[in-house]
Amino acid sequence: MPAALTGTVLNELERLRYCFAGGDAARVAKALARAGAARYDDVPSLIRFHEVLLVLRAFPPNAAVLRRAKRYLSTFCQRVERLRKAGADMDDFDPLEVSGIAGTTMQDALGFDLARWLVKRLPGKVEIAWDDFDDERAMGAVWPRLMPLLEEDTLAEANIPWRKWLESAQGNSSKSPAWLIDRFAALPLSEAEKGRLYDSLHMPIRWRLENSRISRTRNSRPVRRVFYHDGPLIPRPDVSLAAELARQPPALRRLSRSEGESIIDLIREVMLVRYRELYGTTLGDPRSVVHAEFGRGVSIYLWNLPAERRLPLRAYVAGLTLKNGVPINYIEAIGLFEWIEVGFNTFYTFRGGEVAWTFAQVLRCLCHFTGATCISMYPYQLGHNNEEAIESGAFWFYRKLGFRPGRPDLRRLVEREETRIARDPKYRTPARTLRRLAEGHVFYELPGSELGAWDEFSTRNIGLCANRRMAAEFGGSMARIREASVRSLAKILRTRIPDEDTTARGSFEHFAMIAALIPELRSWSSQDKNALLQIIHEKSAPDEMRYLHLLQGHTRLRDTMLRLGSKI
Repeated sequence: MPAALTGTVLNELERLRYCFAGGDAARVAKALARAGAARYDDVPSLIRFHEVLLVLRAFPPNAAVLRRAKRYLSTFCQRVERLRKAGADMDDFDPLEVSGIAGTTMQDALGFDLARWLVKRLPGKVEIAWDDFDDERAMGAVWPRLMPLLEEDTLAEANIPWRKWLESAQGNSSKSPAWLIDRFAALPLSEAEKGRLYDSLHMPIRWRLENSRISRTRNSRPVRRVFYHDGPLIPRPDVSLAAELARQPPALRRLSRSEGESIIDLIREVMLVRYRELYGTTLGDPRSVVHAEFGRGVSIYLWNLPAERRLPLRAYVAGLTLKNGVPINYIEAIGLFEWIEVGFNTFYTFRGGEVAWTFAQVLRCLCHFTGATCISMYPYQLGHNNEEAIESGAFWFYRKLGFRPGRPDLRRLVEREETRIARDPKYRTPARTLRRLAEGHVFYELPGSELGAWDEFSTRNIGLCANRRMAAEFGGSMARIREASVRSLAKILRTRIPDEDTTARGSFEHFAMIAALIPELRSWSSQDKNALLQIIHEKSAPDEMRYLHLLQGHTRLRDTMLRLGSKI
């Protein structure tokens, strides 16, 4: 098929991919068959075909279209390989929006936990990208922990043959990072410390996807019942966040350990091939995974962190949404008391499909799971240091759903913009104004929530208060402020310092440094003190959501934290 005709076929298929009126399914099937029979002689056209196939896999109009889309995807790597052999520029497959296609090779400096998982997941297909690995200072600082007598070179010589040292230590000339990763895993350090040490290398690793199910092309899960779209999609104007959040809470089913491990593996796959690595998607606790079904082929999974990897103060939730078994977005929420900060990212390919309705279901899940009644969106989601969000007008997506800026100056700015839009429907907010609007959080409060309570709050402010105290009273010594704070809190709460359990000890230390900022703590009632002690205990217990729910019942602690966190 000539290139011009191939382009015409792709244009038609892209036009029809979200069309579900009467007769559209037949037109989609016909266009899909023509596109599948085409020969693609350039990478951009092949990528366009791939992305349409993924949409039809997630949003099929009927069973015939779904079967054909799945068939094309299952052999898609052959099309990629043909272009490779023809000398195509494979770098065109690298951008974030299209990475992870079957048959391609990827490269990134992964964190320790994800790199260790990947080496086991793709044995023999992962290697060190030596041509891009040149941080000799980091290798000189870290590798002597793993190889005897390496200091003889690192402390006195130049032009060290790093590969020769590694090959002699591992006993072969393999480019695989497996030996190095295993040695890091065996170090007598905590998992977090191993990760920080490994990450200091910034070691680039390269992996071949081939026809793996890890690829975006084949990354999906089987479903019992497919939802076929035989009518229009739900547009954003038809979505009322207030109405959705007022509905009966979704039924959250806790998965078994093995089911949870499968979901944590899935989110690692999903993020890996999109060059994304979040703390909660890499380190999810498989024992904490819950699941809910929402109809229209949508399934949502949420989970927490294991006790030893949790944040000092806030509770962390991560999640994933599947559409007919296909991953379409990831979720992040970090909460304290009744407030959660939310990150919601629909993958580029699926941004034409019921995003507002899906977002509403995600918030229903999060509010039920966490007990939150105040939702805020990260500035990054709105466009802060995120040009993609600026280009898409992400701020207005959330504003039209009912979110409001927390900063007074930004509220005034959005009111002026809305006045201009009302006067002139053709008016479009300039990019520079969108960037200003994205400088602060936006908020949505459920009925009963205290309006504006969290507008100026940041846990960073609490941390800065603790650091100023460390500088003023303890000569900048972390050890001294920690020891003094722990002794003081143990005395006030009349409890024993948890020395045997390092995770529980860490939780107690973190709260002790916060408690030291509360001079009135000594005068709290016994009931309030006992409730605080229970909260500290639950921070390192198996279920972090119980910790968050207990926080929501401690009014005095909430008010104190709000005061500390709102200081400038």
